Amino acid sequence: MIKKIITLFKLGRKLAKSDALVIVSNFINPPPSVKIIFKILGFSLVRNRKINKNDNEGKRLSDSLQSMGTTFIKLGQFLATRPDIIGEKLSKHLETLQDKLPPFEQSIAKEMIKKDLGNENYSSIINLSEPIAAASIAQVHKAKINDNGTIKDVAIKILRPDIKKIFNEEIDALMLFAFFIESFIKKTKRLKLIEVVFLLKEITNLEMDLRFEAAAANEYAENTKNDAGFKVPRIYWNFTSENIMTLDWIDGISIREREKLEEKSIDTKKIASDIIQHFLRHAVRDGFFHADMHQGNIFIDNGGQIVPIDFGIMGRLDKLSQRFLAEILYGFIQRDYKKVAEVHLVAGLVPKNVPVNDLAQALRSIGEPIFGHSVKDISGGKLLKQLFDVTEKFNMQTQPQLLMLQKTMVVVEGVARKLNPETNIWETSKPVLEKWLKETKDPINSLNETLKDTAEVIKRMPNLPEVMDKANQALNYLASGKIPQDSNSYSELNIKKLEMRTFRNQSIIGLLLLVILGVLVF
Repeated sequence: MIKKIITLFKLGRKLAKSDALVIVSNFINPPPSVKIIFKILGFSLVRNRKINKNDNEGKRLSDSLQSMGTTFIKLGQFLATRPDIIGEKLSKHLETLQDKLPPFEQSIAKEMIKKDLGNENYSSIINLSEPIAAASIAQVHKAKINDNGTIKDVAIKILRPDIKKIFNEEIDALMLFAFFIESFIKKTKRLKLIEVVFLLKEITNLEMDLRFEAAAANEYAENTKNDAGFKVPRIYWNFTSENIMTLDWIDGISIREREKLEEKSIDTKKIASDIIQHFLRHAVRDGFFHADMHQGNIFIDNGGQIVPIDFGIMGRLDKLSQRFLAEILYGFIQRDYKKVAEVHLVAGLVPKNVPVNDLAQALRSIGEPIFGHSVKDISGGKLLKQLFDVTEKFNMQTQPQLLMLQKTMVVVEGVARKLNPETNIWETSKPVLEKWLKETKDPINSLNETLKDTAEVIKRMPNLPEVMDKANQALNYLASGKIPQDSNSYSELNIKKLEMRTFRNQSIIGLLLLVILGVLVF
């Protein structure tokens, strides 16, 4: 515990000397006691780094967090998804946070590859480049490998040295800080700050096991191998471990570079529609979708195919959720609100005693205003959010996997609109939903679905069931923003809380004994 206090002091000093606290104070007014603590922590005889006051607050905040390293970058990214804690304005500023850090040396990367993959596989790697991209958790090198006699261009992703140890020590210290805040500022208890930090720890530790990401990419590739215009890079398992992941190198253009795409005569309007259709297809057909599809994670290769990268965060839907999603979206497109209400009842998502006409009327209050908007203002993701808000009043059960899908859908639609501002979400979605609903009503296809369920189990890597199960569990926590009370993680969280309470009580008793001793002696 003393080590955590020392780590917390270092983190507090780092934060106090940065520009982050000043900017955050413009949106959230911290208590005077917190201001005094950070004023003391930030005291220095050496001048702090120069801050460019001409930059907007969003960029200054991003730069400050980035300068403080992995833990603060991940914390900032996570809080960007929690406007309920930090407010909408601050959340928007954090959305611009870039996950970039200086690379570590190539010689260290080589040593890590050799240690993890063995001399034989290491000797099969040719022309390992200097780092071409470096983030807070890992960096990427370009190389060639000898894959059973065939030379392949690959990207090799390597975890930062000791990143797991550093991150977990710092995040445990931040959890202790959250405990102190909740203990001394009672009104912060409703924010569940300890749970927020613990959830960040769970999710980030998943990212730091590259076998999980590789397994996710592998399953995603299997599901989409027959999807025209969509390609998932192949994983090379002989060159992959917990700390190393090797996959096909992609020669392509990021979709954020719209002008370059147009220079190559790539139809950006078609790409915009295709991105939405592929996302929906993967959700309703496969029940497995990329849950981090921002602009930086989508490329267009030389053949005009959409190529996603970075498979650390994936969403999964069960059969009921797949059906539910397709039926309700299609019902809204058809403006058949009674059908959407019936789907809720049949699926058991709202109590059976809810009058179908009352629920249909509530759903109409969401749908009709949307259809009155112009095409560019219609969003399937925002529709789902409003749907969940309304159906919650009818005691609809929380569906974490659907929450994750809803959040991702907003991002995907935003990506599509940057390529084509006039993208019609409904017209684009309709054929995908129609086709899937028609096929799933076919009795022969129902049998195929059952067989596919069996194949899906086989597709999991034999030595990774625990990793995959823990991953799905943690990603559900991320979607819902909370840790269920019946989970192993909740028990672990309670143990952490007990340790911190014990430390606090022992510290108070120790302080009292010192005071008593002082009184007796002097």
